[in-house]
Amino acid sequence: MTIEAQKEHVKMSIQSEHGSGSITLNNTIKDNKDDQVTLEVDSPVCLSFALRYLNLFNKASTLSNFVVLSMSDKTPLVVEYRIEKLGALTYYLAPKIDDEDD
Repeated sequence: MTIEAQKEHVKMSIQSEHGSGSITLNNTIKDNKDDQVTLEVDSPVCLSFALRYLNLFNKASTLSNFVVLSMSDKTPLVVEYRIEKLGALTYYLAPKIDDEDD
């Protein structure tokens, strides 16, 4: 899965032999906070991650109404589920690194 963060949106996309798809998230302010998307992008970044591990991380989504994704160039993705009165469950996932022969 590729996650591309820009100031105005975050795009998540996947492409495989079985198909492809993408979703773009923009800042949204809604009355229901469970449907709200808040983006804080300091600088644009585009990284790829193994979907297999992200699927495992997603199993914790039932513990929290909110998830925080933090990423920057050449550092692990931080997936944080804040659990009321208990703290947070945090996962780290290193980005895929393209082998480039110089």
